[in-house]
Amino acid sequence: MTLTIRMKKHRDGSAALTCTRADGTATWQRQQGAQARFFPRHDLTHYAVETVLGHGRGFYGLVAEGWDLSDFGTPWPRGPMPADTDPSELIVGFLDAERASGVEWTAADLNDKIALHASQHGPFVVGPPITDEQLARIRERRRELFARWDAVPEGDTLELTFDVSR
Repeated sequence: MTLTIRMKKHRDGSAALTCTRADGTATWQRQQGAQARFFPRHDLTHYAVETVLGHGRGFYGLVAEGWDLSDFGTPWPRGPMPADTDPSELIVGFLDAERASGVEWTAADLNDKIALHASQHGPFVVGPPITDEQLARIRERRRELFARWDAVPEGDTLELTFDVSR
């Protein structure tokens, strides 16, 4: 099962994310202002994390299953993310914080933050520890995706395919 991800860079500085499922249904969301600067990179970080780690039930996997983009966040219309969801959101959140700080963490640092968060906010699936090699591959894929996004002219779209069956 695949999910087609399209990120459009509008001329007015806004951005839009559209995800089309294998059955042809789609969900989309437009981001403006600060959100238009933050969310494309956040969503590309999801793609990097979920493809490198093989997460089939992270953010994009749930979208492929039928979640709408508006289901992720307050007031959580579907309720909280399922307990058996891959820990993509948690990992991406930490990588966003790392990016904002300008200091790269080691895999051990990241794993410590994940374990602490899980002990304070569980229960949820943490998964196996992330290795230095996996973290390097995530960062490399994210750099490539950010460069592709930066190269998209205003009015054009970046398209990616996410294979959920992995």
